[in-house]
Amino acid sequence: MFRNIFKYGILIVSGIFFLQCTSVENSEKTVVAEVNDKKLFASDLSEVIPSGIDENDSADLANEYIEKWIKQELLIQKANENLSLEQKNVNRELQEYRNSLIIYKYKNELMKQRMDTTVTDEQIEQYYNSNTENFKLNKNIVKAIFVKIPNEVSNPSLLKSLAANTSEEGLSELKEYCLQYAKGFDIFIDNWVDFETVRNNIPQEIVDTEQFLTRNNQIELNDSNYYYLVGIQEYKLKNELAPLEYMNNNIKNLILNQRKIEFLKQIEETIYIEGIQKNKFKIYE
Repeated sequence: MFRNIFKYGILIVSGIFFLQCTSVENSEKTVVAEVNDKKLFASDLSEVIPSGIDENDSADLANEYIEKWIKQELLIQKANENLSLEQKNVNRELQEYRNSLIIYKYKNELMKQRMDTTVTDEQIEQYYNSNTENFKLNKNIVKAIFVKIPNEVSNPSLLKSLAANTSEEGLSELKEYCLQYAKGFDIFIDNWVDFETVRNNIPQEIVDTEQFLTRNNQIELNDSNYYYLVGIQEYKLKNELAPLEYMNNNIKNLILNQRKIEFLKQIEETIYIEGIQKNKFKIYE
């Protein structure tokens, strides 16, 4: 019952807010909620509610914000009542947070301005060849063609013939055919994908995935509604060395991350040396 009264009160308050907000001066003076001596004004609501949205949506957002504000203020006041003066002294934490934030922003700005973010294919290949032990696959991956087509319009011999031609012209013809007849299809022969992506789209339980992949380069299946064709172009098994092209983006990010760490260390060292040269600090014994 209390909660219903609380919500009803909020609705009334938010109604007052929308009536009063036609005047900026009124909205700055109109109190829409109060917790002890802390007040929430209509002008505060107008800052967080987007202009031009539906009146009902605006009212809902106002209600949510008011309730959230009340809960927060009640919690703050309860904390103030129960914490000691020492526990409530957060000046040091605020200063540390401010310092960390300023340093973070400064470093980010320096990285934007000065850090080299170009990573060449040669650098990626060199990193890959020097760290192959770190690039073992944790899943089975494939390059494949997948087609799901209604039984009544399926033409398995034609479809298999189209799927066997992986030239640009052949793939274009396959795609055109699939767009016309297929319920679903994917052609990923230029990029590696998790075999589970394929497995989850065919009506067959595969107990031993590794054995299945080594023995099958083409999968034909039917259920009561659809004909399925999967053409496995290439596969790599779990714990094998991942192909370079599969790791390309990951390696690029690793190189950039290492470069970032080194760049920031150099910045700190440069600033420290500058401090020594310009006598900006003293150390007392």
